[in-house]
Amino acid sequence: MASKPITSPVPDAWYPTLSVFMLSIGLLLTASFFIYEATSSRQNRSLAKELITGAVASVFLGFGSLFLLLASGVYV
Repeated sequence: MASKPITSPVPDAWYPTLSVFMLSIGLLLTASFFIYEATSSRQNRSLAKELITGAVASVFLGFGSLFLLLASGVYV
């Protein structure tokens, strides 16, 4: 019974493209978060919107950084 090698569910050729797209989306969401914080008053802010925007931006920046590392040959 031979063991199977571990393979990535995403093809290696997609790493650079995924990193660019995910980092771009994450940076856009981060910019919208900062703009929202700077332009809305304390009474009009929504905690739910802040948490959702921050969490989604964090996920995209995290996976974008992961794919950037993988594209550059740093296998984590």
